Amino acid sequence: MTIGDIAGSGLLTVRDLDVRFDTPAGPLHAVRGVSFHLGRDETLGIVGESGSGKSVTALAVLGLIPRPQGTVSGGGIFFDGDDLGTLSPEQLRKIRGNKIAMIFQEPMTCLNPVFTIGFQIAEAVRLHRGMRQREALDYAVEMLDKVGIPLPARRSKEYPHQLSGGTRQRVMIAMALACNPQVLLADEPTTSLDVTIQAQIIDLMLALQQEYGTAIALISHDMGLVAETCERVAVMYAGKIVEESTVARVFANPLHPYTVGLLASIPQLRTTRAAPRKKKLPAIAGIVPNPVDLPQGCAFQPRCPKALAVCAVREPAVQQTAPGHSVRCWLYDPPGGVTAEH
Repeated sequence: MTIGDIAGSGLLTVRDLDVRFDTPAGPLHAVRGVSFHLGRDETLGIVGESGSGKSVTALAVLGLIPRPQGTVSGGGIFFDGDDLGTLSPEQLRKIRGNKIAMIFQEPMTCLNPVFTIGFQIAEAVRLHRGMRQREALDYAVEMLDKVGIPLPARRSKEYPHQLSGGTRQRVMIAMALACNPQVLLADEPTTSLDVTIQAQIIDLMLALQQEYGTAIALISHDMGLVAETCERVAVMYAGKIVEESTVARVFANPLHPYTVGLLASIPQLRTTRAAPRKKKLPAIAGIVPNPVDLPQGCAFQPRCPKALAVCAVREPAVQQTAPGHSVRCWLYDPPGGVTAEH
């Protein structure tokens, strides 16, 4: 299965998605032809640097691209066989937060500061499950207890500013899982948290996934986190998926030079005589290109240590190098069929 050939193959299927923002400097192409699928009970990692289009992709799935500046300008998003792009706003609201939920990157900007956290969780289940106010508030306390918040009845009456960052993130998880969604989009769910709290949050998400059977798309820039938690990984760069396969295969044999660079930047905790500790971690040269002014050809070409002449002229197509392992790189399909050195 290739990056572009995934129609109808999952609970959630994104096919050739394009998202554009109109800016004073010109059109900003945040997502360009992204395709992936997410199966039931599966955990998919979506990784890449800031600005690669990961969060915008998740917002597009939920129909939360801000208008009129932002537009889903191409492709389709399919959930359980339904084309979400053809649904009315009312129909989409019945899916958002109910069947597809999201844990946002910064809970303090997503939780309403003037309502208690219990009220905010209860609001979702009242809307989607038809519970009465008292029943919904009791259920909110149950969810706070389920995500490991101590004294949940008392906490349910508190406001977001009264909670620590780790507790607020647990509240976001409780809110996202309150309606037992089939798909959970987790956008950097452990950013800015203490390392110990990060581990607790991830363990909590995976435990609840097993209990509810939820499919998870974990958006992150942390390759180590993805290695520990996901079955498959899609690597994004400049609005495109440049490599996709199982986690085991990508970590054992990364193909795209960008993926190689990401993995090389992970610190080594264990060293051997054959693989001694590096004095300085290698870094990928340059920065992510401006999406308003993308380079011609392959967007990674200005930073790529293995760029060919064709990389600056034409954008590479997706190549399937092994069953279930796809890459978007000229090194694996050089012009004229000549094998490139890599």
